[in-house]
Amino acid sequence: MYLWQQEGLRYYPLRLFLREKFGARVWKITVDGGFACPNMDGTLSREGCIFCNLASFSPARRQTPRPIRQQIQQAAEKLRRRYGVNCFLAYFQPGTNTYGPVEKLRDLYQQALQEPEIVGLAIGTRPDCVPNEVLDLLAELAQKTWVLLELGLQTIHNRTLDWLGRHHTYEAFLDAAERAQKRHLPVGAHVIVGLPGESADQVRATAEEIARLGLHSVKVHNLYVARDTRLAQLYQAGQVRLPSLEEYAGLVVDFLERLRPDCVIDRLCADAPPEYLVAPEWSAKKGAVVAAIEAELKRRDTYQGHLFTTEPTSIESCPMRPGEGL
Repeated sequence: MYLWQQEGLRYYPLRLFLREKFGARVWKITVDGGFACPNMDGTLSREGCIFCNLASFSPARRQTPRPIRQQIQQAAEKLRRRYGVNCFLAYFQPGTNTYGPVEKLRDLYQQALQEPEIVGLAIGTRPDCVPNEVLDLLAELAQKTWVLLELGLQTIHNRTLDWLGRHHTYEAFLDAAERAQKRHLPVGAHVIVGLPGESADQVRATAEEIARLGLHSVKVHNLYVARDTRLAQLYQAGQVRLPSLEEYAGLVVDFLERLRPDCVIDRLCADAPPEYLVAPEWSAKKGAVVAAIEAELKRRDTYQGHLFTTEPTSIESCPMRPGEGL
């Protein structure tokens, strides 16, 4: 029996993993390294993903740029006062946080690690922006501290990725995950559940593939509409339907049931500041969303990994191909 089950939980939350890993409560501090994105700077596109308003999901991009040391010290002090926490992960979140020369990356990551309360790094990036020399750097840092590589997957279905304007394929994710795992780096995936045009079976297929790959963690998001995005234009024109809270909770539970029981659940929903949120209204109440998911788990009397039956194999032996999506 897993510790999360011993504690009466129905899924493996990040807070519990961090407590097991570090022997103390650990919180993430969002760090902005000033990174750009190839999907916005013209390398791949200048439009970005269909849902992207960076300020809507990154507090750092709603503030005046500050040195990394100042970002960490100010956030750490606030969290110490509010929650009594003294250990933190530096979470490089805004932009594509491996998008740059290796020596620049090394300098930025080392600036964060020089702060005494930082016990590890979480690096958020695109799966098409992790060349071998960057993975070698992360593997080098991982010899001295804990490093999590978070890759934006969203879905395994390439037609949906095209609709989202991601400008990468699922195969790019497979390649990045394989090369990272060969260097013994834990890999997390960002996934959007309830994407327009994807069936429940396609959502389940994404979960089953994450389980097969043996990923360390998954960050589950709902699709929300932020102002000043292409998605907002489509939504306001009546061309996009978003799931209800009940539908979303059901899909998330379907998803959790198919994951490995040792896969860490980084989060279960996404939210945006009220001034940026267009829809759905229910996503503004994060606690209510989590409560709805937990209520559905209880109603079904189910739990994470309940329908996971096969041990993951190597990436090369994948028996399936990505579905069609939209």
